[in-house]
Parts: sequence; structure tokens; C-alpha cells
Amino acid sequence: MSDSEITPAEIGRTLLNIAWETLSADLGGEPVPLPDAVWLQEKRASFVTLRRGGELRGCIGTMSAHRPLVEDIRANCRAAAFGDPRFPPLQPREFEDLSIEVSLLSALEPMEFESEEDLLRQLRPGVDGLLLEHGFHRGTFLPAVWRTLPEPRHFLSSLKLKAGLPEDFWSPDLDIRRYTTRSWSDVEAGG
Repeated sequence: MSDSEITPAEIGRTLLNIAWETLSADLGGEPVPLPDAVWLQEKRASFVTLRRGGELRGCIGTMSAHRPLVEDIRANCRAAAFGDPRFPPLQPREFEDLSIEVSLLSALEPMEFESEEDLLRQLRPGVDGLLLEHGFHRGTFLPAVWRTLPEPRHFLSSLKLKAGLPEDFWSPDLDIRRYTTRSWSDVEAGG
């Protein structure tokens, strides 16, 4: 099959397999050769989210494409498992109860707004991921976060808190960029 014939479902299976094989090898399993398809060598930004028992266990990603997709998935998978500062490193005993979600990000799109109300009107719940930056403060929420924070004002105030800002913070210098994702989960795939 040529790369141009690959379906979204096959992309998802391939990316999930790369993530699983990366974790398995890092936890003492046998290394498996990675696929070498041309599309995996394209520079893409991704996030890898780990859950255990339905609860977040790690989530790390890149906001802009700077390395081949296969390398980005592997690095983000390792970082989510062993380097997310919110959690201790993943242990082999946790592997069995783990679920993985991989997300491919679109390019970042700068948003222009006159006020917080204007920004809130522009948000697309369930569609937009947001990257918020102000000075040294930075935070992002993937579009999947809308499932737990469906109201735009709460979504934005929670993102400010994640970035280390007060939830009622506002500044005309606030930099907000949006993006979309295409995501695959082993839970959805029957994983």
C-alpha cells in the first residue's frame, strides 16, 4: 500500500502501535523495528496522553512540528510515561491497566480579540485546542479537555490557572493561539 492510500484508521493504529511498542521496550520488553513509511518521516506535532483506570497518568506533547512524526510520538510517549512532572515515572506493573491516546495537531492559528468577551465568543467548544502565553507563563488544553470543561469561560479560566496565572487575569498582551487535533485512542479501537 502506498502512503497516499493510508486511511485515518490505519494512521491511528500505526501511531498507537508505535506508542505501545515504545513503552513496552522502555519497560523491559523486546525492541520492535519501527515502520518506515514516508508519512511517518514528515515533521508533525503530536501529544500522547496516558490514562490508567480512566484517570490521567501523563500527557506530554509538542506544539509545533520540529521532528519526524515517528520520533515525536516516541519522545512524547516516553515523556508522558517517565517525565510528566505531575506524576511519578510509570512502573511496569501499571502497563497492563494503561490506555493510550495519540493526537496530531494542526498548525497554530493566532487569535485576534479586543477583550476576554470577544475571545470567548470566538471559541469553538469541542473543536479548539488553545495555547495561552503571557511572559513566562504558558499552558495548553487539547480539544479533548472540552469534555470535562464544556463552558468556554470555565475552559479559559482553567487554562489560565494551568499556565500559572490567576483565573481572572486579563491583559491586552495575552497571546492565544488555537489548533485542532485528530486523535486516536486504544480504548475507542477496542484496545
